[in-house]
Amino acid sequence: MADICLNVEVRDHTGTGGARADRRAGLVPGILYGGGLDNVAISLKFNEVNKAIMSGDFINSTITIDHKGDKQLVITRDVQFHPVNERPLHVDLYRVNADQIIQVDVAVNFINHEEAPGLKKGGALNVVRHEIALMSPAGSIPSSIEIDLTGLDIGDSVHISEINLPKGITSAITDRDFTIVTITGSRAAVVEAEEEAVAEAEAEAAAAEAAAAEEGGETKED
Repeated sequence: MADICLNVEVRDHTGTGGARADRRAGLVPGILYGGGLDNVAISLKFNEVNKAIMSGDFINSTITIDHKGDKQLVITRDVQFHPVNERPLHVDLYRVNADQIIQVDVAVNFINHEEAPGLKKGGALNVVRHEIALMSPAGSIPSSIEIDLTGLDIGDSVHISEINLPKGITSAITDRDFTIVTITGSRAAVVEAEEEAVAEAEAEAAAAEAAAAEEGGETKED
């Protein structure tokens, strides 16, 4: 769980005009919802939100919000950014409890590239999923999932069933054993294999043609 605490204020003014006024005042408008309670329009300090975003732990991680000493655990569900300067324009925060099971997308990190025979041969790491959808207790969301590439050769792949997920955490996708990463042959290796196949086919064709010509000559002599 990310160690981020943001101060919030309840907004009396809502709508486009109120949101613009907040932004001019150095605030980021937002909405707090979920947890069986009413939606609440809130505002957060731009500098605090921007710092949290830059930390990499603001999205898909639980954070704490503080309203005049009243603290609540939340998870960021959405952030809207300015299309040009990428400043945060609006945030959606969802109330959670530490033991509550929620769905989150967790980044995948790959380790021990140098121990993968397929990569040593010039193969390429084909990442099918950079993130995995997981069901996790809100209070113990992993920052990432590590996948060990040791021993993987060209043609090998890693599926979700082969990953030892932390206790209490499961895949959000349960209807199939999806692929996360594969080791594929490099384009140079593919081209080389294709050239070898063509050369072998041409050699076989030439040998067959020579054999047929020889057989034809022997027939004429007879």
